[in-house]
Amino acid sequence: MADPSSYRPKPGEIPDTPGVYRFRDEHRRVIYVGKAKSLRQRLANYFQDLASLHPRTRTMVTTAASVEWTVVSTEVEALQLEYSWIKEYDPRFNVKYRDDKSYPYLAVTMNEEFPRVQVMRGHKRKGVRYFGPYGHAWAIRDTVDLLLRVFPVRTCSAGVFKNAARTGRPCLLGYIGKCSAPCVDRVSADEHRDLAEEFCDFMAGRTGTYIRRLEKQMTDAAEEMEYERAARLRDDIGALKKAMEKSAVVLADATDADLIAVAEDELEAAVQIFHVRGGRVRGQRGWVTDKVEEITTGALVEHALQQLYGEERGDSVPKEVLVPALPEPVEPVQEWLAERRGSGVSLRIPQRGDKKALMETVQRNALQALALHKTKRASDLTTRSRALEEIAEALDLDSAPLRIECYDISHLQGDDVVASMVVFEDGLQRKSEYRRFQIKGFAGQDDVRSMHEVISRRFKRYLAEKEKTGEWVDDSSQTDLKDASGNDVPAVSGTGPQGASENGLKDDDGRPKKFAYPPQLVVVDGGQPQVAAAKKALDELGIDDIAVCGLAKRLEEVWLPDDEDPVVLPRTSEGLYLLQRVRDEAHRFAITYQRTKRAQRFRSSPLDDVPGLGDTRKQALLKHFGSLKKLRSATIDQICEVPGIGRKTAETIAVALAQAAPAAPAVNTATGEIMDEEEPGTTGSGGDPVTAGAPDERRGQET
Repeated sequence: MADPSSYRPKPGEIPDTPGVYRFRDEHRRVIYVGKAKSLRQRLANYFQDLASLHPRTRTMVTTAASVEWTVVSTEVEALQLEYSWIKEYDPRFNVKYRDDKSYPYLAVTMNEEFPRVQVMRGHKRKGVRYFGPYGHAWAIRDTVDLLLRVFPVRTCSAGVFKNAARTGRPCLLGYIGKCSAPCVDRVSADEHRDLAEEFCDFMAGRTGTYIRRLEKQMTDAAEEMEYERAARLRDDIGALKKAMEKSAVVLADATDADLIAVAEDELEAAVQIFHVRGGRVRGQRGWVTDKVEEITTGALVEHALQQLYGEERGDSVPKEVLVPALPEPVEPVQEWLAERRGSGVSLRIPQRGDKKALMETVQRNALQALALHKTKRASDLTTRSRALEEIAEALDLDSAPLRIECYDISHLQGDDVVASMVVFEDGLQRKSEYRRFQIKGFAGQDDVRSMHEVISRRFKRYLAEKEKTGEWVDDSSQTDLKDASGNDVPAVSGTGPQGASENGLKDDDGRPKKFAYPPQLVVVDGGQPQVAAAKKALDELGIDDIAVCGLAKRLEEVWLPDDEDPVVLPRTSEGLYLLQRVRDEAHRFAITYQRTKRAQRFRSSPLDDVPGLGDTRKQALLKHFGSLKKLRSATIDQICEVPGIGRKTAETIAVALAQAAPAAPAVNTATGEIMDEEEPGTTGSGGDPVTAGAPDERRGQET
């Protein structure tokens, strides 16, 4: 625990101007970012008597080892820089909107020749019109299903669209009238785009004019005795009205606004947002955050605005934002919102009428969200703190293990041996720092030896980072690792754990790293042998300040190095529950990777080694002969009969197949049937022929 006075700047060093400040820990990782109208006055608040600080603020300043700042010209610049750094560094002590998710939007891809209506999540793309967000994807699909009767816009994927164009036959929606079928030229590209524009206009709230136009067409059709057309228009009007009923009118003046409400207690705050477009509630979302320090409702609102509009531009920022309390000062925030929208934005507290009544509804939702969050055991701050304290007490640690890493080995009868590393910080998953390993030091099944290799490789990277900063001198070579996406992470001299170049040492800038920071506790999935292997790996590297334990599945016993008897935590222990969650997550992550590796192996074929033989000719060979077994027994003349295969290529294929050892026959484990005519990896579809009751689905086959 650091003493804040050890790194407190002298009062004269801190400028009395607007700026953004960063607290760093002993590993140079940014742990907190803040902004201030006056840096001198703001930073002075952190260096008071520790007893007078908020508990979370006290933890932050004692975890930090240094503080630095950047001076800016205006408070708007400070707001923009603060948001950028929070997104870049992901500081652990900043307000974090946990329980947020990628909310679904109704999207119309107007950037395509034939616009498509679909559900989209994640980052917004240029040229795509978005409506929402919605609380559930099914709500979007229900709305689209009703509107396709009137606006038969394409909803199919690019693959389905191209296949229909190739065959000249539309999909089912084209046959039942819910798609105008531009794929088979029933309508032109311009006519289809007009349909998409009308769909967007209706979703944007311009509904009255369109319905009145349909009603007039229905009346005209009835007068001309075109009763079938009039009935169809009547049904279209009914579908549109039903779609409109799904989002009731809440503001009579067709307002475009976002309403933000906050419910809070001493430790946490819940934020709820209602998106109102055209006077109707089009979407809802919410977050829950820990309160790191004594923070006002206005400051929480400011953080919510940053989260909500930090990546938005144009009409995605509404003309009006209604909040329960205004940030202090409010002018920089309003100016920042106006810059993102491109025109003025009204940020205010509703005082009376429909808007105040709707704000009360949003507030009730925020209160319910906070109450619901409190009941979630894994996310409750008090419960997490108690779990970490119980682990520290049971394992005789000096302090609570704020960072826990867990390792697991997975294989299938000795093949495709892989390992996983998962990270929990403050009792919560840190998925961005998960890592995956391939066991390269040996072949076969040896969990203990595999664990030793993985721990050695992970902490060699850590020592390499210490060596770079001058904290450690070690000439041991670094080994290749895999990131969470399965990509190679090369070991480059003088780089960070992700192989960053000398010009971009990410750890010097405080960006989140994967291997630069040591855990306080290493957990391995297993008993005494695995724990001993992990401890031996750390001892060989000279690391003696990281605790190690293992959690055995059979009786959920906690094993410590050099102890003959395990530590048995009570079944109701929050600490045991947290260790189980960590272990189970490592097991899940390892098995997922192992299955991916096995699937890739099954998809391989001796034909892959034939130079110049692409996928098209491989499929032609397999289609002609029916299986790899028959191809292997074919003569060169028979191989030459396949279109596109010359004699020289046929000779190369014959040599490659002769040199490759025949694969074991695939077995249908549900029936015991030996599938002679197909071998693993020869179906041409990338599928695994061993499907029913495969060993990977039986518990105990993988470790």
